[in-house]
Amino acid sequence: MRKILLFLALLCTTSLMAADIHWAKDFKSAIKEATKQNKPVLFVFSRHSCKYCVILEETTFKDAKVIEALNRDYVAVTSYTDERDYTPDELIRPGTPTLWFLLPNGEPMFQPLMGAVDAENFLKALAIVKEEFDTMKTEKQK
Repeated sequence: MRKILLFLALLCTTSLMAADIHWAKDFKSAIKEATKQNKPVLFVFSRHSCKYCVILEETTFKDAKVIEALNRDYVAVTSYTDERDYTPDELIRPGTPTLWFLLPNGEPMFQPLMGAVDAENFLKALAIVKEEFDTMKTEKQK
């Protein structure tokens, strides 16, 4: 019985730990990790005092399917304007949140998504970006 309780406690702890997006600490380390893993980057240009940034963080970025997809297929990083985090000039936009999908070298793949995108539409965007990235990888290998 004691082993079963220990196993259940461990399982719950593991599940809770997996319930968060694995955010890179900053832009440069995200690019380095994306290059190493050959994954696209989700770069979120955000602000703590932005109503829609908070909505995005509290809804879409808490969705289990979004967390799973991001942790599996992307390197994710957020740059907060109110913390003066490093953001390349070409990725700065007047509105937040701004969601960029970048190649591992930091080059944008598409124009950014703006605003608090709901989980369902964000998952669709993630699938499109992953498909495009995988196609680019395949073509590069030829």
